[in-house]
Amino acid sequence: MSPESAMPDDPLAFYTRPAVMTDPGPAAAFARQPADIPALCGLVHGVLLHQHWARAYGQQLTPERIETAHLRRVRDLCGAIRALDPSPLTVARPPERRVVGVCQHFTVLACAALRAAGIPARARCGFGTYFEPGKGVDHWIAEYWDGRRWVAADFQIDAVQAAALHPDFDVLDQPRGKFLRAGEAWRACRRGERDANAFGIFGEGGFWFIAQNLIRDVAALNNMEMLPWDVWGAMPKPDDEITPALFTLFDHLAELTADPDAGFTELRHAYEKDIRLHVPAEVFNAVRRRVEPVVAGG
Repeated sequence: MSPESAMPDDPLAFYTRPAVMTDPGPAAAFARQPADIPALCGLVHGVLLHQHWARAYGQQLTPERIETAHLRRVRDLCGAIRALDPSPLTVARPPERRVVGVCQHFTVLACAALRAAGIPARARCGFGTYFEPGKGVDHWIAEYWDGRRWVAADFQIDAVQAAALHPDFDVLDQPRGKFLRAGEAWRACRRGERDANAFGIFGEGGFWFIAQNLIRDVAALNNMEMLPWDVWGAMPKPDDEITPALFTLFDHLAELTADPDAGFTELRHAYEKDIRLHVPAEVFNAVRRRVEPVVAGG
């Protein structure tokens, strides 16, 4: 039986140990990593470059360089980082020697480093409200346990991005509502408080998009942090009709993910037992438009 199938009843223990995506591989990968949050954030900023912010750092990306955005496992991400520059991860690289990724990569790398420091951490998939006025933009953040509560932290936003976005809050300790977890967005739209079409990215959005992120969030809460464009199971496609039965499923998942600790056992059970939710051995990469193994090379 795999560790993920052991059904632990302690969320803090579950979110502290490395898992399939957050295991950095060799122990030396996170040697001497900083334990305080701002320094750890600096570590992440120093090795990753966001694909869609590259020009703000003076970078014109080649197709070859963008390929690293399809890496799923932290151990593969660390391998790519060291292939560009063999320095320890604590050494900040200039933008031209950073590995290209997206918000999910900043999040899973931060979660891996936090766990390596013994700090419970988990990735959350949803929507940031601080990128475009009136929009919920497809986004990932981390939650880490500070000993009293889960703190919502966006490890992507650095000084360059903050200067462009002008956030009026601490991105490393976000008040509720700045980032909407997928279930929060789903419930708000179902209640008619928000327009589902305002949630998405690059002109795409709607209930189907929120539902896809909801399943990604369920997987992430089960220590399977997938790419933002990985598609599997019950995820509806843009032109699919969401049936009443699926609406009921998504309503239930939104309720479960609203408080993952309170519904932890049920959340774990639903993920393990429902093939519509569980990440299979292969998923559809919607950017590359092909089926891919989740763990390439074993």
